[in-house]
Amino acid sequence: MAVTLYSLLQAALPCVNAMAVLHEERFLNKIIWGTDQSVGGFGEQPGIKSQLINLIQFIQMVMRLPLMVLNSATIVLILFFG
Repeated sequence: MAVTLYSLLQAALPCVNAMAVLHEERFLNKIIWGTDQSVGGFGEQPGIKSQLINLIQFIQMVMRLPLMVLNSATIVLILFFG
């Protein structure tokens, strides 16, 4: 079975969906990954933790509509082509 671009996108889609549904108050604050935990000093490079927090926030804010479209397109493609 060859790894194609479609199979990579199909594997990445559930991961992005999982990040999109993370609830900050219920989950992220309990593991100390809330937005108030990512405060750094002036001029410091952001660490990997704050970059991941920013990525989760970006996905939750900006990717909501594109994720709906991608999920619908993936479902339709799987129904038609197996």
